[in-house]
Amino acid sequence: MANHVGKDGIVKIGSDDLGELRSWNYSVVGEVIEDTSMGDTARTYQAGLTTWSGSAEAFWDEADTAQTALTAGSSITLAFYPEGDTAGDTYYSGSAIVTEVSSTAAMDGMVEVSFSFTGSGALTSSTV
Repeated sequence: MANHVGKDGIVKIGSDDLGELRSWNYSVVGEVIEDTSMGDTARTYQAGLTTWSGSAEAFWDEADTAQTALTAGSSITLAFYPEGDTAGDTYYSGSAIVTEVSSTAAMDGMVEVSFSFTGSGALTSSTV
């Protein structure tokens, strides 16, 4: 079974790599709908809709095309490459809406920026 190191990860906004990337995450959640009725002896459920959301953190770079495309309320195409983007690598992509952009800075640190998004439609798995 293979495993991978985080430093190989890539996030793409459209076809542009998100520059100065420090970390990223996404989560896919499946809704559960209860369909238990009177007389049942145990609760039962049906699968509902799925949703996904995530975030990415980077060092701020005002010249980075991908970073400048991430404005609150914008619709984007987003792709996560956990193992890089060479032939045969798996990646996950979908359309999303940027829900938050925040920045932090400290006297003894780098200026950082964080982007949060909510998926619109399915997050799909593909291979480079």
